[in-house]
Amino acid sequence: MDIRVKVSISKKPDIPIMGPGPLRLLEKIKEHSSINQAAKSMGLSYVKALNMLNRLEENLEHKILIRKRGGNDRGGTELTPFAEKYINEYRRLEDKINNFSKCEFRIFLNEIGKLDEKNQE
Repeated sequence: MDIRVKVSISKKPDIPIMGPGPLRLLEKIKEHSSINQAAKSMGLSYVKALNMLNRLEENLEHKILIRKRGGNDRGGTELTPFAEKYINEYRRLEDKINNFSKCEFRIFLNEIGKLDEKNQE
């Protein structure tokens, strides 16, 4: 058995602004230098991806994307230094939470094992 924890950051209850979806979208934008290509690679519509990004930017109160218009210079999108740091810190937080959860889950399983032994006596 193992435990899985989903880390999600919300500004209002039940309205997440950051979690696995937006994180993956940002990482795909970094990979493809394009919101459209990132969205396609995740099976998202461009509009849905754009809404996620706008909501994230609005709630973080920081610019997360540098957008270049298309045309002869081919446009593109890249992450701001803030977005890069945010991704790294989010991943670090996620790792810490998962490590803590795994440790606590081992304790839980150990206690359940003890509980089972007591009930069998």
